[in-house]
Amino acid sequence: MIKKIGLSLLSAAVLVGCVATTSDDSSKVNSSQGNSAQDISASYDSINTAQLIEHVKVLSSDKFGGRAPSSEGERLTLEYLTEQFTAIGFKPGNGDSFLQEVPLVSIEASSDMTLSIGGKNYQHGTDMVMGSARISELEQLKNSELVFVGYGVNAPEYNWNDYKDLDVKGKTVVILVNDPGFATQDPEVFNGNAMTYYGRWTYKYEEASRQGAEGAIIIHETAPASYGWSVVKNSWTGPQFSFQRDDLNKDRVAVEGWVNSTVAAELFAKAGLDFDKMKERAAQGSFNIDMGNLDASITVKNTIKKSISYNFIATLPGQKQAGEHILYSAHWDHLGTDLTKTGDQIYNGARDNATGTAALIEVAEAFSKLPNRPDRSVTFLAVTAEEQGLLGSKFYAANPVIPAAKTVANINMDALNANGKSKDVAVYGLGQSELDNFLTKAALKQNRIISGDPRPAAGIYYRSDHFAFANVGIPALYAKGGSIPADQATAELRAKLDPILSKCYHGLCDEYTQDWDLTGAVEDMQLFFEIGVELSESDIWPQWSKTSEFKR
Repeated sequence: MIKKIGLSLLSAAVLVGCVATTSDDSSKVNSSQGNSAQDISASYDSINTAQLIEHVKVLSSDKFGGRAPSSEGERLTLEYLTEQFTAIGFKPGNGDSFLQEVPLVSIEASSDMTLSIGGKNYQHGTDMVMGSARISELEQLKNSELVFVGYGVNAPEYNWNDYKDLDVKGKTVVILVNDPGFATQDPEVFNGNAMTYYGRWTYKYEEASRQGAEGAIIIHETAPASYGWSVVKNSWTGPQFSFQRDDLNKDRVAVEGWVNSTVAAELFAKAGLDFDKMKERAAQGSFNIDMGNLDASITVKNTIKKSISYNFIATLPGQKQAGEHILYSAHWDHLGTDLTKTGDQIYNGARDNATGTAALIEVAEAFSKLPNRPDRSVTFLAVTAEEQGLLGSKFYAANPVIPAAKTVANINMDALNANGKSKDVAVYGLGQSELDNFLTKAALKQNRIISGDPRPAAGIYYRSDHFAFANVGIPALYAKGGSIPADQATAELRAKLDPILSKCYHGLCDEYTQDWDLTGAVEDMQLFFEIGVELSESDIWPQWSKTSEFKR
């Protein structure tokens, strides 16, 4: 069914592309001149709260069902984006289509499972969340010996290897979340309080697989993870998406998942180990230790469904250097609908990321209002399956419509602020590239200052779609309103609203309410528009900083 829907959309997109070509509004373009400061200011001011709210309401409505990949909600989302970008005169960005096909496979583990360790059964959802990334209907651990591998890091550049002198074939590794820098708060250890990629759950499963482990279990703790157990439960149950691969992901561990900290402490005690002391030792340097005679058994039964999802791509062609692109991005997907729940079943994803998707439309419309198209092309990319591990952006980066060498910069928008205006602009990954300079200049016009990542331990720079573009060398900016409220009224609003917004991350309550204040989001969008205009009407290529790991 999904394939038929996709093909229908592709046909519609082709038709839209043809119509757009024959009704080209190039009369708006005077190729002999650029845009005046007054023209740019008018477009800048056209970005407004009312339109942003309307887009957010539509995209996060119950009708869209939480916008899961390969669902009816995807079809509605892509149709809405096609309608909006066509109306403002944008062209299909992938040849004659607005869509890029992303082959996915859905792997849904049955909740009817127990994890047996040390003579006790631990329950799915409350004590643990387990699954398998393998495209297989049945995977299991049978009396798989447990080994604690500290942070599960193998990083030669930090002289750190938690797998040193260890053979984990056939064994299940138990791993701490985050990296040693967070535990020590020592800036000389990894990156101190700022998480590196070694702290991400994705890396830990990848490394355990490279080491040949049979299973991998991450210990959840709220502070180092930067989110509560409810996020684990909501995010890693239900359908999990992966790429369709010929090797059926057999290079991954058979079973991977999480246990909560209470279970972890109990397991360490059964092994004759003190959990807190083991954490302290793991933060001091490369470390691993057998967990006594403990072993793990579990059977994971998967339902496998192959499907096609889509990235959406639309372009405003440049009038001089059309082959060079400024790339705006946001993910359109969220967690979909959970029919096993009573009452509310829809993860509407209003803030995450109906706001970013709506922002794509608003910033694109501001570009469309310029009397003259910029010299360079401006492209807007709404990607799928971000919530499943940045799959849409990873697929695009590996199969680019626009070559990385022709992509000047990426500006990513994810979960915009809903708590009013800020005096500062928080830059996730501050110091990574010269894009910070463009942002600083634009922020000055709003009498705002630049601040660093307000939550460096959360590793946000590695957790949204800009990371996929940075990984292929494209300077990427991810920023949003910071932690300094613009005035007392905003401070009072944040005291009331922020605990709710935090609780609703990946929750059923992530829905638009009238309590939201999106004026700060509009200011941020205006900054992003300003940067895009400057880059699109110049021949500047922003560079990575000398200290950035992406400079390679």
